[in-house]
Amino acid sequence: MPKILLSVNPGHVRNIFNGSKLFEFRRVVCRRPPSALVIYATAPEGAVAGEAAVEEVVTGDVDKVWSLAGRGAGISHESYLAYYAGKKTAVAFRLGKITKYPEPLTLADLGLARPPRSFVYLPEPSFGPDVPSEAKKKPPEPGA
Repeated sequence: MPKILLSVNPGHVRNIFNGSKLFEFRRVVCRRPPSALVIYATAPEGAVAGEAAVEEVVTGDVDKVWSLAGRGAGISHESYLAYYAGKKTAVAFRLGKITKYPEPLTLADLGLARPPRSFVYLPEPSFGPDVPSEAKKKPPEPGA
């Protein structure tokens, strides 16, 4: 299964790494379920900070997904509803093992010029702290 790169607010990134955010929410369903989420912390950090294994992808009606994922959401119900305003379907990735990279990566390390709006599939082994820089040149496959 592929890994995907997601742009995530720095506050949510901190909550993922400290264990208080157990789900990451998206509005777009992936065509291919990911094995892991590679986490890009948006401005002011602007760095690929780590990754999280995906234990489960929960997709469904906005209210149903909240009933299953709300306790580990790391956000308020009000914020959740605002994020999905006008949408009928919600996607929640239940996070497993979290890995914070010892040294953050840049988007250029992954062959990207800018962060994805939703997500982008990453070819393996194009990322991670142990990948030689010449292996990071293969361009990622667009997501949604």
